Amino acid sequence: MNEYNFQLVLSFFSKLQNKICDTLIQVDNHSVFKKDIWSKKNCQGDTRILKNGKIFEKASVSTSDISGNSLPNTSTNKNKNFLNCLYRATGISVIVHPKNPYIPTSHLNLRFFLVYDSQNLLKWWFGGGFDLTPYYGFTEDVVHWHQTAEQICRPFGVDLYKKYKKWCDDYFFIKHRNEPRGIGGLFFDDVNKPNFHHVFSFTKSVGDGYIKAYLPIVNLRKSYTWSKRERDFQLYRRSRYVEFNLLLDRGTIFGIQSQGRIESILSSMPPIVKWKYNWKPRPKSQESKLYTDFLPVKNWINKN
Repeated sequence: MNEYNFQLVLSFFSKLQNKICDTLIQVDNHSVFKKDIWSKKNCQGDTRILKNGKIFEKASVSTSDISGNSLPNTSTNKNKNFLNCLYRATGISVIVHPKNPYIPTSHLNLRFFLVYDSQNLLKWWFGGGFDLTPYYGFTEDVVHWHQTAEQICRPFGVDLYKKYKKWCDDYFFIKHRNEPRGIGGLFFDDVNKPNFHHVFSFTKSVGDGYIKAYLPIVNLRKSYTWSKRERDFQLYRRSRYVEFNLLLDRGTIFGIQSQGRIESILSSMPPIVKWKYNWKPRPKSQESKLYTDFLPVKNWINKN
């Protein structure tokens, strides 16, 4: 169990944060990230926020290093015997809310956990993934997103994409609305086999693959013109994002349970949101196609 290298993971997350921020700044060509280095009892981090860009209305790219005396139950759903154990965790969280409604919102999260009993390591594991939340669906965008996810998984196992896609579809499901949050991607958790090197290599591939999956979609849709109608629908659909993050997301709940820095925990929230009472899209409209053609779970790359 001593094969892990915590500092190596920290270093990768820091470099990935720089890479993603640099890429988003280059695409936006209008704004910069404001860096906020923070620390409080048992935790520290680097929260970077881009606001009111030309392409991105808001983007949050954050890293953190947290420790505590009792692992929050959000992270112990499969390991109830770890409830009173010491822990240390590090992660990177990325959320991008574009201004143009034709560009999807995207999300990346990667994390690494250590659990101790006194001074003895009991377990380490990786978790995370990425997912896409379009407002107006384009088949070629969704296919590209999932093809990239499959290519990331392929060197690590023939059935890995299928497994982690289903996990993502199941996880990012808004139970109280009975609808998916978006079109999915990859989600994995509690992974520590066959060894640290293998799982860390996969985690790095997911992190590096996020930009490869998202950037072509942004570049393809950023010149699309939009009106108040599309903007209103985008703001309405953002309310689903908020509902999921506040009510169901394990990362948000873990941050609160671990007494993390609330400003960083909630930096994933979109800047402007609308709730409409019992609103329904007009049948066969562009908006209705999101519900009928894209949100239902399906195989986007035609593989068995």
